[in-house]
Formats: sequence, structure tokens, C-alpha cells
Amino acid sequence: MTNIIQDQLKKVPEIKAGQTVKVYQRVKEGNKERVQPFEGLVLAVKHGQGLDGTFTVRKIASGVGVEKIYPLHSPTIDKIEVLKKANVRRAKLYYMRARSGKSARMKSENIIVPSEGEAENETTET
Repeated sequence: MTNIIQDQLKKVPEIKAGQTVKVYQRVKEGNKERVQPFEGLVLAVKHGQGLDGTFTVRKIASGVGVEKIYPLHSPTIDKIEVLKKANVRRAKLYYMRARSGKSARMKSENIIVPSEGEAENETTET
């Protein structure tokens, strides 16, 4: 029984609230199929990483807020890219719905990238 469930689970990146993600979803229109990207802020992740896990993504399109709730292991999702990570203090960011403009900006995490000199030293040592 657990083998059947394990087969249905996809390899997905760890998704958390505050991340900016790009979700590539396969859309069927008539007899054609195309991939439609949806880029936005993750407001909430519900039900964990399991088979019934979902995540909510919000973006502003033509001045109107658009939210989509995606099943984490949906067969229609091609891939999920994490573009940015922000420091957040909440698990659910529903307060972002009321914000716009500068107040809707999120502080990004400091990503430590080795400088060029450090990267060269590491390759010469091995």
C-alpha cells in the first residue's frame, strides 16, 4: 500500500510561505496542450508535504490580485522553481492580501555566496 502512495509523490522543492515561486502548469485547450507559468508569492502551505498537501500562490495581474491553490503532487504541474526567499515570521501570510505597493515588499534572506577568491582556493586544494 505504501509503495503505491510513494509512486504518486513527486520530487518537489521545499516550499514555504514567503517564497516567490514560478509554477509551470500543463493546460489542455481542445486537442492542444501547453505549459502556463504562474509566478507569485506563496501565502500558505497546508497539509504538509504529503499526498494531500497544497500551497497558495498570489500575484497581481493588471491591478487585480489573483490567487491559485495548487495540489503539491498534481500531475498537471510540470515543475516548480523557487526564485526568491524572504524572511517571514508567520506560517500564513494572508495579511499580504490587504497590502499593495511598497508595503507589500518582503525582506529577502541574505544568501551567502563565496567570493571569487574563496571559490578558487577551494578548487586548488582538492
